[in-house]
Amino acid sequence: MQRFTDLKVWQRSHQLVLEVYRLSHRFPDDERFGVTSQLRRAAVSVPCNIAEGSKRQYPKDYARFLNIAEASLAEAEYLLILCQDLGYITPESGDPLRREIDEILRMLNSLREKVESSV
Repeated sequence: MQRFTDLKVWQRSHQLVLEVYRLSHRFPDDERFGVTSQLRRAAVSVPCNIAEGSKRQYPKDYARFLNIAEASLAEAEYLLILCQDLGYITPESGDPLRREIDEILRMLNSLREKVESSV
């Protein structure tokens, strides 16, 4: 089995986390326990679930963790929309992250389908 760190989808989701942390560092202090924390947790959940799922004994379990990662990406996407609407980020900073989320979602979906078909 391939190490999770060798998976392109994990590498890209890890880079997304780093970008989310850089971007959210500039959010208002009163959002530290609000949207800042929630956005960071949603982003971190993606590579964490890819990693954890990759070590599950059964493909069905791995696929479930990949699906959880997909759901976390959807949550992160919404939170970026919210942050943009609240004026915490500009379209110039948020739109590239949302495009990257779309690409990672496609990659995750493809990997999940491949894992599910190996059952």
